[in-house]
Amino acid sequence: MFPRTTVGGVSMPRMLIGTNWLLGWSHTSDAADRMIREKFSTKEAFLPVLETYLDEGIDAIMGPVSTQPLCLEAIRYAEDRLGKKLIIIDTPGMNVDDSAEARAEAKAVIKHSAEIGSTFCLIHHTSVEQLVNKNKRQITRLPDYLAMIRDEGMLPGLSAHMPEVVQFTDENGYDVETYIQIFNCMGFLMQIEVEGVARIIQNAKKPVMTIKPFAAGRTTPFVGLNFNWNVIRDCDMITVGVSSAAEAKEDIEISYAALEHRFPDLAARSSPVKQTVLGHK
Repeated sequence: MFPRTTVGGVSMPRMLIGTNWLLGWSHTSDAADRMIREKFSTKEAFLPVLETYLDEGIDAIMGPVSTQPLCLEAIRYAEDRLGKKLIIIDTPGMNVDDSAEARAEAKAVIKHSAEIGSTFCLIHHTSVEQLVNKNKRQITRLPDYLAMIRDEGMLPGLSAHMPEVVQFTDENGYDVETYIQIFNCMGFLMQIEVEGVARIIQNAKKPVMTIKPFAAGRTTPFVGLNFNWNVIRDCDMITVGVSSAAEAKEDIEISYAALEHRFPDLAARSSPVKQTVLGHK
């Protein structure tokens, strides 16, 4: 079974199931987004991918599950068919305006996250970043939303595309159990240089769930996973999204090999005119 860590007292696989390549957010093109949505248009289509992860003990899935009914249906379908439970890391966006009406809306979003059975509720970065005050090194009113999450029986965390979110939360002692942080060797969508984000992850007071290890296809799984596994800490995780069971198997094998400091057991890439060097493992 895949190596595990502990987040907020919950045993978690160090590889997490990503959902961008199941729900249609390719970070590539509208055509790619539509291709994904067409391929995964039913709950049954998700099953081979989820089964491949679950067979290796990778039993935690990240995404805006509470706002994506098909994703939730696919999770429930897989659980019923396979007799295994998936840990939901929900990442909902919410209205964070400073008004009674907005707080009521946010509370309803958080309540719904709990109702679908989420273990973690990590406020989406688009909401968190509206509250960041760089001058005061604070995240305004963040404790209010974290308390709402606790009150609903879930573990709170933050999606931190903006790396200062991790720093300011640690400095102020805000009540979170984990962070989501973009981290890849290409610097894709990262707001500061790779080395700076690596330092923030190394110094974070809570485990970090890294995302976009392949820079949305701009680097290969072999390069992306070997880089991330050799930089993050033993308590941290990598979120890996795939579009097929075969891709999941390859990424899992690459990850095992990286953690075991060996070369992965993978087939060589095909080529119309394969050269001798490409024909060997």
